[in-house]
Amino acid sequence: GDSITAAQSYGKTIENYTLLRYPSRKVRFINAGQGGDTAAGGLARLEKDVFARGATVLTVAYGVNDIGWGVKADAEHRQKYLESIREIVRRCSEKKVRVFICSAAITAMDPDKAEKDFLQWMCDEGLASAKELGAGTIDLQRDMRTIQRRLLEANKHLQPKESPHTLHAADGVHLNDLGQLAMAFCILKGLGAPAEVSSAVIDAKTEDSGESKGCKIDGVTQKEGVLEFDRLDEGLPLNFGLFGALQFRFIPFPDQLNRYLLTVKELPEGKYEVLADGRKLATYSHKQLAAGVNISFATSDAWQPGGPWDVQSTLVKHLTDSRSQLHLSQIQARAFLTDESQLAPLAADAAKVNASLEYLQRKAAQPRIYHFEVRKLE
Repeated sequence: GDSITAAQSYGKTIENYTLLRYPSRKVRFINAGQGGDTAAGGLARLEKDVFARGATVLTVAYGVNDIGWGVKADAEHRQKYLESIREIVRRCSEKKVRVFICSAAITAMDPDKAEKDFLQWMCDEGLASAKELGAGTIDLQRDMRTIQRRLLEANKHLQPKESPHTLHAADGVHLNDLGQLAMAFCILKGLGAPAEVSSAVIDAKTEDSGESKGCKIDGVTQKEGVLEFDRLDEGLPLNFGLFGALQFRFIPFPDQLNRYLLTVKELPEGKYEVLADGRKLATYSHKQLAAGVNISFATSDAWQPGGPWDVQSTLVKHLTDSRSQLHLSQIQARAFLTDESQLAPLAADAAKVNASLEYLQRKAAQPRIYHFEVRKLE
């Protein structure tokens, strides 16, 4: 992709999600974004930046630079974009690399006008061609506009001095942090990422947990108004840290990609507090617990992590950020260090550090047994 990909933000969200959700898979992530790039530029560096690095799955997101931010929105540039997309798909097919062609990320243009804009029209043709050739496709533009419309609706209710919500930087093309999160959400959905992480289901009367999915429940006991059990998940939810939940009114991550569920049936009427490894998560009624609650982001203190999975998610995020910084340092070194005798050993040492960081990422993402308590409140 171009500078939106090279910014590394949406890619890191996809990386963290995958590491946590599928900890048994040894997946490696490579960011091959380049600022100012076009589909033709991506095609030209496909061998060096994709095939030579052993990639087996590729996502491609071009469009805005291909038409010069709109000033070159003509038949010639449209044709060059379409030919490049088709050739990327063809060459990936030859190399047995699964490729997903994405439409360009949206601009800040009015969504109703953008639906009929040259960029959408050109990207639609690119998606159709890619699909005919057997590639996967993700219509980022229309998916991101659904989120954009939520922001615009919220902006109608702002007070005069409040800043409007937006997905973009001041230029109306590059994405801000919220825009990058929206792009990650749409790509994950486009790749078929499941909504449910796991679901623990316990019958408090019989102490049965046979309906649970994606996790193993052991040691269910009930004594003096306290239900206790151990939970070991196959994968973990992705959390976004302090204030992350503020974005969920626009981007429905919890409901559509992060359902880490707890259901406790047949509890006596009343209120219950839920704890995991001694940390209080939240208070629920017996009816809420019987219906099932999503505890992925539950915390009794917004300034502190919630469950232990929240801490693990934060560790993975820090390690991914470290890998990203290491990657950027190598780009800077190649761009500005002229002494070849310095570059080779630097690159070799960076590769070792990167391998260590990848090992730590997978280590931090490994599920472990959490001890739960469901306590009846007087």
